[in-house]
Amino acid sequence: MKDERTLIRLEHVEFRYRRDPVLVDIELVIQAGDFLAVIGPNGSGKTSLIKIMLGLLEPVRGAVSLFGTPIRDFHEWERVGYVPQKATHFDPYFPASVEEVVAMGLVAGGRRRGLRSGERDARVLGALESVGMEDKKDRPIGELSGGQQQRVFIARALVSSPEILILDEPTAGVDAESQNRFYGMLDRLNRKRGLTVVFSTHNVGVVTKHVSKVACVNQRLFFHGSHEEFCETDHLLEAVGGRAHIIHHEH
Repeated sequence: MKDERTLIRLEHVEFRYRRDPVLVDIELVIQAGDFLAVIGPNGSGKTSLIKIMLGLLEPVRGAVSLFGTPIRDFHEWERVGYVPQKATHFDPYFPASVEEVVAMGLVAGGRRRGLRSGERDARVLGALESVGMEDKKDRPIGELSGGQQQRVFIARALVSSPEILILDEPTAGVDAESQNRFYGMLDRLNRKRGLTVVFSTHNVGVVTKHVSKVACVNQRLFFHGSHEEFCETDHLLEAVGGRAHIIHHEH
């Protein structure tokens, strides 16, 4: 019997690059409604973990399931939104408008076929509104700032109405003020739309009042629990590359 609240399950997952261990005996369950930060230093295996969740890498050992289905048999990829690392690193002269970039998500999600133009336009506009970029829909994507582009790529991931959004290092190179706005936007998507959000980061300081859960990874999974528990467990900071100040906010 499927657990309807479990969206992703990893059981005893191991991954190597050539002969070098990258992930060792990872057990992780992501449930509906989670806002999960996957934290670890550079080289800790975070990106590999994200790609394994998405079927982009195959573990050498262990099992991965999405929505109760083994990943090899899973085909409902429109239920999963993904924004890869460096999504905004592309030719600034790429000849596409914001609206066209977001519409590409309907092709990737398999939703474009059979959609009427009015429904397509409504989906695209709705996705842009959810990230506060509707007023930029006719602008060339290359004219936007890095932070604005990142929002557009999130809208592209959201346009197929996924149940979970997965982002790999989404604010790399973004200033602190923009990061606060960015995570506030993800918070609204999580709280108001019920969207499950998972993101990876090497910056422990981004653990804010918005995150509900933290997974601490450095080859092994050292911690998986609530934000409050993580903030109160000092020795776990050493597992993410040294002691650091954690911002703790009451919910």
